Amino acid sequence: MKRIKHVLKRYRMVVAGILGGLIIFWFSIGLFVEEGKRPAANGKNVFVIVLGAGVKGETPSLILKNRIQAAAEYGKNHPRTTFILSGGQGQGEAISEAEAMRRGMVAAGIPEKRLILEDQSTSTTENLRFSKVLLPQGEHHVSIVTSDFHLYRARAEAKKIGLSSDAIPAKTPLSGVLRYGMRERVAIIVKFFE
Repeated sequence: MKRIKHVLKRYRMVVAGILGGLIIFWFSIGLFVEEGKRPAANGKNVFVIVLGAGVKGETPSLILKNRIQAAAEYGKNHPRTTFILSGGQGQGEAISEAEAMRRGMVAAGIPEKRLILEDQSTSTTENLRFSKVLLPQGEHHVSIVTSDFHLYRARAEAKKIGLSSDAIPAKTPLSGVLRYGMRERVAIIVKFFE
């Protein structure tokens, strides 16, 4: 009986250690996630890159709807901005992510003349590289719209290709906080070792 109690005690200690490690990991990498939201965009940059996310048929995913909403709200508050809507067409998508964003932005009242579509990219890196090509010669300052959890990595990618950026965070749906938050934290760690 004494041996069983000892084994159970060790088991609880191991489980507590693993849980403690996961909590420390979550919050320490979370500092980088929070850093990605600063500085907040204030309208000084004329060009705004909106990063795509999944489309189901012709319907934007909840993640993409939130990015469209954040971009449209920003566009209404800063009417001199031009948006580069960046995202290609993936499997199961009847239209490109850029086209889904265009439709959403127009429906929200943003004039089509303020929208530029980049519809060939398939990753965050391509979103930014292909969007950079659409900027006027010599323009290196942009604002980036993406999900709040994704801003740190997206802005780090932008910096690598010579873009200076500020942030327009889109809210993460409550249903995706744990899943997307964990995936992004792992992606941040992977980036450190590239």
